[in-house]
Amino acid sequence: MQGCSSGMFGNGPVTLSDGLNKLVSEHVPLRNSLETLVSLCKQVEEEQGDSFEVLIKEVKEFTTNLDYHSEREETILFRMMEVYLGKNGGPIAVMEYEHEEAHGFINKFLKIVEDNPQFSRKEKITHSNLIENAYHTLISHFGKEEQVLYPMAERMFTEEEKELLKQKVSE
Repeated sequence: MQGCSSGMFGNGPVTLSDGLNKLVSEHVPLRNSLETLVSLCKQVEEEQGDSFEVLIKEVKEFTTNLDYHSEREETILFRMMEVYLGKNGGPIAVMEYEHEEAHGFINKFLKIVEDNPQFSRKEKITHSNLIENAYHTLISHFGKEEQVLYPMAERMFTEEEKELLKQKVSE
């Protein structure tokens, strides 16, 4: 990389290219699903019907969509950004850590419910708190990507890189 990199960290408004817009657009249904999940967690706390069983089903569906999105960010976008930002520390390391943290909460929940089908009310609430933790992590994470990471990528990438990103995230 040549020259001063401070321009890539500007904070003025930026119009995202197609590939980055595709990734942003995937946040919308993920956020909607997260809102459903956190609502179900509240229903579990209030002992409403079969809300815990519904929560399990919805978490499994959500995980499939989140995994698809996260994997493409990690294997395509983050690797492309590493050319400019390096591999150690910095925003990519933070984003990957947050991916791991959110997936950790969700995977722990899924492992618990897979291993034991019967839970007390208190256990259901405790386990649903894992999903609430994932909710808070991901809502904050999506905001950071949309407000900081994606605009940074837009400023850094050449037109050729933007086209390559578009092609790869659209496959």
